[in-house]
Amino acid sequence: MPAERHMPTPESRDLIELTREIVAKELRPRIAEIDAREEFPRDLFRTLGRAGLMSLPYPEELGGGGQPYEVYLQALEEIASASASVGVGVSVHALSCFGLFTAGTQEQKQRWLPEMLSGDLLGAYCLSEAHAGSDPAAMRTRATRVGDEYVINGAKAWTTHGGKADFYKVMARTSDDGGRGISCFLVPADTPGLTADNPEQKMGLMSSTTATMLFDDVRIPVERRLGDEGQGLPIALAGLDAGRLGIAAVATGLAQEALDVAVQYAKERETFGRAIIDHQGLAFVLADMAAAVESARATYLAAARLKDAGHRFSRQASIAKMVCTDNAMKVTTDAVQVLGGAGYTKDFPAERFMREAKVMQIFEGTNQIQRLVISRDLAR
Repeated sequence: MPAERHMPTPESRDLIELTREIVAKELRPRIAEIDAREEFPRDLFRTLGRAGLMSLPYPEELGGGGQPYEVYLQALEEIASASASVGVGVSVHALSCFGLFTAGTQEQKQRWLPEMLSGDLLGAYCLSEAHAGSDPAAMRTRATRVGDEYVINGAKAWTTHGGKADFYKVMARTSDDGGRGISCFLVPADTPGLTADNPEQKMGLMSSTTATMLFDDVRIPVERRLGDEGQGLPIALAGLDAGRLGIAAVATGLAQEALDVAVQYAKERETFGRAIIDHQGLAFVLADMAAAVESARATYLAAARLKDAGHRFSRQASIAKMVCTDNAMKVTTDAVQVLGGAGYTKDFPAERFMREAKVMQIFEGTNQIQRLVISRDLAR
């Protein structure tokens, strides 16, 4: 059943209804098929873009939806309830636009951001490397300035939309000064020397392509650097705070869908002459699942409201990412248990939900890193 929401304005209520209509008409009928075929649904992103759902948290004057994060995240949750792969993709696209919006000059924003926010272009985010996931300051990909250009060499791992995106937000080393030697660049996908390695063979998110991006003498003009040299890591980390809220919302949508599937099955399946939902042992499992979903939603919304009010929200974003993704893992695992043997088969989507939930605890900073961020903030 649809999540019960209290939206802040009539406009936002209409937006959620529009999102639900598009999800029901365009996403739900296709998701099981494209996941089974491991097909990247590029056309669905264009559909969401035309409806304005790829750019909700950005200003209207730049082509965005002008919505607060509180509203954007709830729309994102609705998308993810139908497809975690597409939900992650929308979140990654928003993250890939973040550097230009926050660190770009007015000229850069006016020139590139409207097209990026229109939905016609799809973005990707290149931060992690094979040896530098949780420690991005250890990255080795290097951008060397040669006249009015930078020449980028290296490899960026775990890139969502790798090989499918139209532009890449790239962090690369411009000096050997540790975390202060990293800069941020906006690289078009058709730049010579930029290629994608073979897609990763993952256990979940089968319709979301993940690949290592290879940079072999990739030349870009200086004007495609965002911010000053050495500002790349702060730009990346600021974006991750917002991106973690996106993943928290995606995980909550996934958990809500798992709960709905489990409840529906428990109402229809009978044992000992009664629906299994009427057996207390099973009913209490479902109650715990519902409590986990609702508490996850409240946690990410609390963090989003701090962001919307202009307050610090880094600790709360980490808490939301950790709580929502841990809860999603528990809820999806319990959904498989509720369905019993049927839950272990591909005749029902519960097993897919469980596979998809696992990676939520890993990307955008593992949940162990979230605990590190939270504890360091408490020690300030």
